[in-house]
Amino acid sequence: MQKILVVDDEDSIRELLCFNLKKNGYVTEEAADGQAALLCAEEKPPELILLDLMLPELDGLEVCKRLKENKLTANIPVIMLTARDEEIDKVLGLELGADDYVTKPFSMRELLSRVKAVLRRSAAAAGSSSEGELTVGRLRMDFTSYEAFANGHQLALTPKEYELLKLFATNEARAFSRDELLEKIWGYEYYGDTRTVDVHIRHLRAKLDAALPGLGGMIETVRGKGYRFVHVKSE
Repeated sequence: MQKILVVDDEDSIRELLCFNLKKNGYVTEEAADGQAALLCAEEKPPELILLDLMLPELDGLEVCKRLKENKLTANIPVIMLTARDEEIDKVLGLELGADDYVTKPFSMRELLSRVKAVLRRSAAAAGSSSEGELTVGRLRMDFTSYEAFANGHQLALTPKEYELLKLFATNEARAFSRDELLEKIWGYEYYGDTRTVDVHIRHLRAKLDAALPGLGGMIETVRGKGYRFVHVKSE
């Protein structure tokens, strides 16, 4: 049974979420603040974390950041829950590696569908991690260890950045629309919000360029379409 860590400082919300998750076949753990969430995630890693933004001790953004920086918890998918609907909060959450973002109040049916989609995508990514490796110029991807290297330096990629890079590198020159990327990487229709793709692409390019200036140019913007991967011959 898949375990989900529910992090919210409101007892009633935790109880509601845990009740519905258990009713749908999941095992749940609970944490009421950011520090407790980090400790629980490291000691008893769940398959997914539902993470409230407004938390005592450490807020949800800081918790997400620390989860993604820790090798023991970096690959745990995170769905952020918040009553705040400001775009900057959403962008920050996605930049820090959150897999989805749900604004309160939300319907339980919608939340459960997103939970299933994120878990499905996470399981598919884990199942495809034993395909060897790929080298394209100065870029090397090890699909067994789920690591990527540029110019000999390991890239500190979030799980979604890694999956994007793998999709591009294994489909060189093919142009993907933002909607296609949402479907393939996030595993479901992202309610028409394609900004998350642009956020992840921007950060992925920056990390490639930090390893070797100009390497981010391998991910090319295709006007009117989306993005494609092109081997930079002059690197």
